[in-house]
Amino acid sequence: MTAGRTLSITLLTLCLAALAAAGCGSSESGDYGGEHPDYGRALAGAPAPLAALHAQANELLPGGTEAYEKRVAALEGYPVVANVWASWCGPCRFEFPVLQKLSARYGKRVAFIGIDSQDDADAAKTFLEGAPVPYPSYSDPDEEIADSLGASLGLPDTAFYDRSGELVYLKQGPYAEDSELEADVRRYALKGG
Repeated sequence: MTAGRTLSITLLTLCLAALAAAGCGSSESGDYGGEHPDYGRALAGAPAPLAALHAQANELLPGGTEAYEKRVAALEGYPVVANVWASWCGPCRFEFPVLQKLSARYGKRVAFIGIDSQDDADAAKTFLEGAPVPYPSYSDPDEEIADSLGASLGLPDTAFYDRSGELVYLKQGPYAEDSELEADVRRYALKGG
């Protein structure tokens, strides 16, 4: 074996070991961007439909597409940001700290909802224990909700609904920068108010 090849294999082994030691996005570290927002303080006084979401923080809700669509319809008057995620999805995990901050910052004006797609319920619950959010997620193990949105290129995906419940934008795939996700919340969920 050449010295260059040995060095390449050694570097690859070291990189893989570093990823494994860092948890590669596992829930063991549990910090997901540092300290979690104080949701109780940030969202106190939210309007009743949004407070109902906050009361279901971290819950995995059943019911599939029908239950999800009923929830979006019940939120008429409020824009909705729906994030399609899975506990095993590295890019989803990287977006969670941003969603935590944005849902705390805008959660009195914007409805945030999760869609836990292609995931094991126990794994999702364990992940949410380390990465709490102030809103529920709908279980979507067979991708029925994701398919109804047109989210077909992989995870994560983020759907934006206007105040009338119409889907106005679907971002497929991860955001390259945290600021891009916030810009889309401002552009699609907060426009006009």
